[in-house]
Amino acid sequence: MTRLIVNPHDLNRDEFLTPFDKIFDQMMSKQFPAFQEEVGVSFNKGAYPKVNIYEYDDKIGIVAEIPGLDKKNVSVEVEENMLTISGDKHGFEDDGAKCITRELKHSSFKRSFNLGDHLDGNDVSANFKDGMLSISIPKKEPELPKKKMVKIS
Repeated sequence: MTRLIVNPHDLNRDEFLTPFDKIFDQMMSKQFPAFQEEVGVSFNKGAYPKVNIYEYDDKIGIVAEIPGLDKKNVSVEVEENMLTISGDKHGFEDDGAKCITRELKHSSFKRSFNLGDHLDGNDVSANFKDGMLSISIPKKEPELPKKKMVKIS
């Protein structure tokens, strides 16, 4: 007979890792403050879903890995210059079975990014396929200083 040995700490894996995710986000924001100011993407608003952020000449791309969800369970919103990815991730529950190890995340999630003054929140596009969410945020054209002639009296 084979026995399955379960580490009781595995049952609270998310509770254990969340503080480390927050510390990582804080370190990234301190290491790259110019990136945050110039591009407007903040590392401070949560750690799930994990993302890669890419800068192009004309836009910022965010790719988020959200396995196990359909497009209907994921939402991308822009409100008051804040882009938010959210969703509801509830998985398989076996009828009457006792869960021995719980490593799969089953909950709602929300992660936000401050778009700052350099990104256009009115023209955001998103695509979701095979658990990968791709978001494209165009950069705003920098406003040139306005010149005004002052009448001398």
